[in-house]
Amino acid sequence: MAVKIRLARHGRKKRPFYHIVVADARSPRDGRFIEKIGYYNPMTSPATIEVDRDRAYEWLTKGAQPTDTTRAILRFKGVMYRKHLMRGVAKGSLTEEQAMEKYNKFIEAKDSKIAARFEQSALDKLEWRKKVSGAAKAIPVAAVVEEAVAEEVAETVAEAPEAAVEAPAAEEANAEAPAAEEAKAEAPAAEEAKAEEPKADDAEA
Repeated sequence: MAVKIRLARHGRKKRPFYHIVVADARSPRDGRFIEKIGYYNPMTSPATIEVDRDRAYEWLTKGAQPTDTTRAILRFKGVMYRKHLMRGVAKGSLTEEQAMEKYNKFIEAKDSKIAARFEQSALDKLEWRKKVSGAAKAIPVAAVVEEAVAEEVAETVAEAPEAAVEAPAAEEANAEAPAAEEAKAEAPAAEEAKAEEPKADDAEA
């Protein structure tokens, strides 16, 4: 009996969700299976993959053949790397302790990288929600105070030239007032001179 490690599709329309199963190659895709060893959800960002690495490795050693997609998943989760290391142990190129040490380091690095990707995805989603909600940006108090001071200075500078223009005009008006008074004083003197001229004519007569 040919045994395969493959995906069984579940979920609703346009929202797929896959089970990673060990099944007879003659069974339908979503039909009977021997054992379920994990699941794969491509709708999250990044995709969510959970696999029982030990059971997957045992089935590989028994001769189960993964499909192309499940082979990529097992390679991503480190199962194929473990198989590669155990082949080296069988050849005598390294001990089993050394192989398991390398395997555990690989798994730790891979898990930390995946966790970092999930955190970054959550932060990106939070930033996107803030942009969509249209919340006002927080402005520091110091920036508000500086802006108010700048506006007051600009208003003061704008009003200063008008005051400078009005001041000389007032000075000119004050200077013209005494001149007008002198002119008024000179006008009666001229009238008196005109009145005295006929008396001189009478004396000659």
